Amino acid sequence: MVTHNRHRPFSADPAQIALKPAISGNAINGLGEARPRQPSVVYWAPDPDTIPHGAMQRWFYGVDPDNSHLKRAREERAKQLSTVLPDVMGEPVRRRPEEWNASLAELAGRANFDMWGVTKMNPLWVYSGQDVFQQNIIVLGFAHDYEQIATAPEATAGAEVVRQYGRAAAAAKLVSGWLREQGWDAEPLTGPMTSKVMMIPPAIAAGFGELGKHGSLINAELGSSFRLSAVLTDAPFAPTPQRTFEVDSFCLNCRVCENACPPEAISADKQVVRGVEKWYVDFDKCLPFFNQTHGCAICIAVCPWSRPGVGLALAEKLSRRAVGQRHDR
Repeated sequence: MVTHNRHRPFSADPAQIALKPAISGNAINGLGEARPRQPSVVYWAPDPDTIPHGAMQRWFYGVDPDNSHLKRAREERAKQLSTVLPDVMGEPVRRRPEEWNASLAELAGRANFDMWGVTKMNPLWVYSGQDVFQQNIIVLGFAHDYEQIATAPEATAGAEVVRQYGRAAAAAKLVSGWLREQGWDAEPLTGPMTSKVMMIPPAIAAGFGELGKHGSLINAELGSSFRLSAVLTDAPFAPTPQRTFEVDSFCLNCRVCENACPPEAISADKQVVRGVEKWYVDFDKCLPFFNQTHGCAICIAVCPWSRPGVGLALAEKLSRRAVGQRHDR
């Protein structure tokens, strides 16, 4: 049943639509393509002039630029991005993979990140035209303040997203510096302009969770209410195991984000994208509302998994149901 949505019908600002390129963002993303390929940057390019939607990306920053919440968050994030990394020092420290993981877990306990995982690099995660030579990618996660993200699509939610990207930048640089001081080169990747590597696929492989219908990760502990950054390195960490908890079956029967999406960009069914059947959000429908509302975030805010204290119980319930269904066969 479709519920009332106060943001519908949505009318995009004509000034924004005038900047829309001839090519569809869905085509850039590879919607409908049967063969796997490297992704292309569709948005959040470090240099907007290098992508078709660059003019729309620049337009985003012209929406309510003097908002105090956004200004403070963006200024703090800029400080984190300007931090200079130390040089790689001396010979690489030698540890067994499990010892590297234990050291990173200890660092997480006194540093400012909420989740971490490690996986081997996959060339299909690397954006076309970019080179990644490191073997491993460390993924870091940063929880939103739920009360702030729940105000989406207001500027307070947009500022919360920027704040977490600021934390993400600081932590990725901290981990990179920590590795460099132990003789291992390391490169931080900070969202949203990661430019080199997609963030969600390695996060899934590293055990953060599963892809939800809204196109974002769903994690058992934090739902979809978090942001990511990463570190590329050859330091020999042990890969952390992938986790599944029946998100697919849940999303197939849930329509909360579909009904909440003002431009109706969330599909009820999976679609094929660059050779993989997956949940996919219509980029061309999503972007105008996203741009006009400080990055929106409605879908992750309303996701039932994102409510504090809900995710673990929900994952356990779905796991029990799945086990019962297997026994009934």
